Amino acid sequence: MHIVEIAGGTLRFLEQAPERPPQNGFIWIYLDRDEMAAELPGLQQAAQKLGGSPLHELHVKDLANRAHPSRYDYTSVYDLVIFRRLASENEVHAELGEEIAAPDSPLAAFARIRTRAMGFVVFDRLLITVHPAGCFAARLFLDRYLADAVQADGLGSNARSRLPLHPSDLMLRMLNLMVDSYLDLRKVLSVQLDSWQQQLLDPAAGAADWGALLTARNALHTLEDLCEEQKDAMQEWLDSQREQPSPWLSPAENDSLLARARDVVEHIERVVHHVTRMEEGAETAVQIHFSALGHRTNEIMRVLTALTAIFLPLNLIAGIFGMNFEVLPFTKNAAGFWWTLGTMAFIALSLGIIFWRKHYLARTR
Repeated sequence: MHIVEIAGGTLRFLEQAPERPPQNGFIWIYLDRDEMAAELPGLQQAAQKLGGSPLHELHVKDLANRAHPSRYDYTSVYDLVIFRRLASENEVHAELGEEIAAPDSPLAAFARIRTRAMGFVVFDRLLITVHPAGCFAARLFLDRYLADAVQADGLGSNARSRLPLHPSDLMLRMLNLMVDSYLDLRKVLSVQLDSWQQQLLDPAAGAADWGALLTARNALHTLEDLCEEQKDAMQEWLDSQREQPSPWLSPAENDSLLARARDVVEHIERVVHHVTRMEEGAETAVQIHFSALGHRTNEIMRVLTALTAIFLPLNLIAGIFGMNFEVLPFTKNAAGFWWTLGTMAFIALSLGIIFWRKHYLARTR
């Protein structure tokens, strides 16, 4: 595999690029999106020379668009794959001059769901990749395969077997790395969401942070839509490879490539399934929260109703003896007040015991 980096206004060869594509390998050209406009003439010349066709004008615009959604397109010579990956905190800070999230936010991890588009142009013996500035995926694979190439020259087949043999193979390895970053993030999201749900359902907790919930829900919707776009793009590419396999690949190599592509699709489906489950968990927690508030309100109303029922006969007795008649029972009796007061206390105590035994005055959690 020959690697060419476009940077600083010139073509800098990390390994000497041949005049034509190698018979037992391919050429990888990668560049930052910010430098694409300046390097476009040289890129088109390399695509014509090494791939057999320049890039279509619309595809060039797609590659230059940092906000482009994930998609798949093709020509008779090459395939185009746009894939959105998670942005690192350093990338967000460098581009926007802001931190991803405050560390004390209850759902801070959900603010990390920011993405950057990567572009792949796949020829039979040429791979062109367009990355955001400082892309970790490109640098990781570049360093890894350069080290493997050096070992392959000195040691032989062991290190050489770890090198990709086809541009699509390298693209799928990079896509798999980017999808795995979503799988790693889901653990952090699950922990924070579970903690927030416990706080939401705790009766001793204060007011819920509904602003954080809204941010989390929007982030989950964004992630779900993003993964659906990724899945559609990869599924279309997979179907295209099944219908028109590369003539440069043997049947065994083509089967291995399809298996790797299916693995990427399966990983994306796992992310979609997990995001859907987190959305359902958040909705369920909110519903339980309001159900708990309604239950607590019903408890309060039940206690107030029981107390009202206790004092109702007492108010009736007080109303009767408060009538302005000249002759009333016990009004002329010196002990009438105490008999009436004792009767009222007995009635209140009896009703209180009855309501307590029926759990009308019991406090449930």
